[in-house]
Amino acid sequence: MLDALTIAVAVTALALAAWCGFAAFRDQPTKDWHFIGMAVVTLLALAQLVVGIVRLAGGDRAHDGTTTFVVYLIGAFLSVPAAAFLSLTERTRWGSATVAAGAVVLAVLEVRLYDIWGG
Repeated sequence: MLDALTIAVAVTALALAAWCGFAAFRDQPTKDWHFIGMAVVTLLALAQLVVGIVRLAGGDRAHDGTTTFVVYLIGAFLSVPAAAFLSLTERTRWGSATVAAGAVVLAVLEVRLYDIWGG
């Protein structure tokens, strides 16, 4: 895996979590700007998914198992879009809190992906 991409995804996810957490603290639902931030984080996670699959197809192997690595890659990619969908159904401060939680989950999954790859 690319360490720089893993760090970029984790840092942007934590920034999104702080931003949406602050919105929840201020009793605000997710707004269009939040969805732009979610799109950026999701695109980075998609890039990581593609890079991970290409590396596996190229012969590299994850230290703790290919299946586990691929499942974590897919889960990392889907965590923020799932939270975004839930925030659309909950148009209160709890929608923002849901996105913040989903972004924290993504950051934790990034740490786990780094460990599975062999870092």
